[in-house]
Amino acid sequence: MAFNPPKKTARLAVEHGAKKANLPILTQSILGFLAGAFVAFGFLLDIRVTGNLPVEIWGSMGSFIGASVFPVGLIFVLLAGGELLTGNMMAVTTARFAGKIKTTYLIKNWTIVAITNFIGSIFVAYFFGHLLGLTETGPYLEATVAIAEAKIADPFMLAFLSGIGANWLVCLAVWLCYAADDVTGKILGIWFPIMAFVAIGFQHVVANMFVIPAAIFAGYFTWGEYLINFVAVFLGNAVGGAFFVGGLYYLAYIREKV
Repeated sequence: MAFNPPKKTARLAVEHGAKKANLPILTQSILGFLAGAFVAFGFLLDIRVTGNLPVEIWGSMGSFIGASVFPVGLIFVLLAGGELLTGNMMAVTTARFAGKIKTTYLIKNWTIVAITNFIGSIFVAYFFGHLLGLTETGPYLEATVAIAEAKIADPFMLAFLSGIGANWLVCLAVWLCYAADDVTGKILGIWFPIMAFVAIGFQHVVANMFVIPAAIFAGYFTWGEYLINFVAVFLGNAVGGAFFVGGLYYLAYIREKV
């Protein structure tokens, strides 16, 4: 499998980030909607695969099985095409650090992609989870509510810290995808970090755009509770992606040595 060394991968991240920031608004919007839907599909698959596994028998293996299928969402985003907020928190920020784009372009990209990711996630949660009943029947409802409740129950600071861990790993998945030159390498590079973040239980702002609204549509929790969680996890994801991946690799490989 062909592989790009870290310094070249850093340059590729800058190039990808600049391209993302300069996409037409319509293109960003369409790809943002698709990315939100793709991540929601991954979470929906997780719930449908593990929802009726008895915890007393399967224990943490149930979580591992769910984490093993969840990465299909990011595989779709990076290989089929999509604009995902959390990945852009790394790539577009790295391009900004390198001086390839202006701050206004970064803010515009994050805003458009956040809104359209939410629309895509809500689409899957409402039409497939709620109307089709895939998250509102039997053990699948119990699993959806339990997951959403655990995320909402985290105090603001804990949700923020969990968000850092989640996007540190998610952006490493994007980074490893950039590092690989063939489809097999990209899939493997994506799979391991995403599996890890889901199995650990970190909070991801776009994944939460699916599971918490899915529980709300089923009659649990409120949009106000979700908003607090959204802000905390968004900020944590931003730190995890922009600083711990984009920022540190920029300092290590891109910034001119004094």
